[in-house]
Amino acid sequence: MAEEVALDPAEAEALAMRACLGVGASGKSARALVDATLSAARFGPATLGFPHMVDYLNGFREGRINRAPTPTLARPFPALLASDADGGVAQLGFDLAFEAFMAAARRFGIAMFTQTNSYTTGELGYYVRRLAGEGLAGLAATNANAMVAATPGGSAVYGTNPLAFGFPLGDSSPPLIVDQASSATAHVNIVAAAAEGRPIPEGWAVDENGADTSDPRRALAGALLPFGGRKGANVALIVEMLSAGLSGGSWSLDAPDFRAGDARPAVGLTVVAMMPGAPGDGRIARALEQARRLQARGVFVPGVSGREFPPTAKALKMPRSVYEAIRGCAAAADRPL
Repeated sequence: MAEEVALDPAEAEALAMRACLGVGASGKSARALVDATLSAARFGPATLGFPHMVDYLNGFREGRINRAPTPTLARPFPALLASDADGGVAQLGFDLAFEAFMAAARRFGIAMFTQTNSYTTGELGYYVRRLAGEGLAGLAATNANAMVAATPGGSAVYGTNPLAFGFPLGDSSPPLIVDQASSATAHVNIVAAAAEGRPIPEGWAVDENGADTSDPRRALAGALLPFGGRKGANVALIVEMLSAGLSGGSWSLDAPDFRAGDARPAVGLTVVAMMPGAPGDGRIARALEQARRLQARGVFVPGVSGREFPPTAKALKMPRSVYEAIRGCAAAADRPL
């Protein structure tokens, strides 16, 4: 197992902020990305926390992300907020629209945020987790450059195209959060396996010749596979339409690689916020009771099962290689001009 470095949350936050500033990101972009990274590190898959932040830092340095964007927000319909991220991080555009987005959902019972022209969204569960923290249910969809074949042996046509869903369960429980790719695994898991030199299960990906492979390096040269065959590919298509289709973002087939080159992915994000019933309906308490019933029957409830509540500020861990990469970027911010 790769050596890990543990930092207390304040140290990790400071390091991440210095790293973003060290590669030239604006203060607002850095703040939005660091908040999302810390949330992913605490609550989401480990690979979507600090390891994925290295992709962002490289993206800032190599031109795939606008370091100082000026997102714009339009409102074509009363309950629809449409953002253009100006080539920057997706989290910043969402931050700038968040208060108006929540207000629209509370007024109309449902509201939608769409965004085009951003870098990849990072941990998708972050967006619905923020809504759940405000007492709102949420559904989110996003796409990325094509890396998933609809069928074994076919060419890559979709991103990993995840869906995320969140439902608040009140002050006595963390929210229910489902965040999963429509591919058999997330792309970052293949990258992590390649970096650590460990095999991947068959059925996750194919090599450059379309053959099943357990070698993550061959998988990176080939394509990932959808979960559940055609049904998973259908989910990927639905996500493609929800994210790129509704927002006007790049289709996965047209989006450049988010880990190489200097072209910006300009992909799409759509988030739907929903009021869980009218005040006094007791929908949140009812959902909490159902989550507990399911757990009593041995069901794993994502975001709830195995989660300490209220959460404590535990040390945040990252692979030594990730720490060194982030520290190297932070050192640039510490150098005098």
